[in-house]
Amino acid sequence: MQTHQLEKPNNKSLQKKKKRIGRGGKRGTYSGRGLKGQKSRAGAKIRPQIREMVLKFPQKRGVYFGSLKKSPIVVKLKDIVAHFPEGGLITPQKLKKIKGFKIAKSKRRPIKILGAMPLSKSYIINNCLVSQKAKEAIEKAGGRIEK
Repeated sequence: MQTHQLEKPNNKSLQKKKKRIGRGGKRGTYSGRGLKGQKSRAGAKIRPQIREMVLKFPQKRGVYFGSLKKSPIVVKLKDIVAHFPEGGLITPQKLKKIKGFKIAKSKRRPIKILGAMPLSKSYIINNCLVSQKAKEAIEKAGGRIEK
């Protein structure tokens, strides 16, 4: 007796084994993934184009983000002596009127006086930041700093 001569079972479910296909649903051999390509493979992760563009930009605090602390405009003590040889009151408004200093009117930044040199005249500095050595030189000549 041979296998083809055996009697076939009456029950249809026992007669034919179901083919294992696709895995992941009842959608045939491809399980709704289509035929070939990256999207049909296991582990296919395609990110959106906009996310790729965003990740290429450097991570900074913003496009127009400036420093929270405004840096002062530097004025040297020797320039003050050159423009004000007679001494007197020095204010930010007087310094802005002089064309030699690069002080923009639109920018509201403090003015800081730097430098150490011996002074012959006394100066009264008003509403300006002053370095320690410049302060010593002004006070030694008989001037003062007001805020």
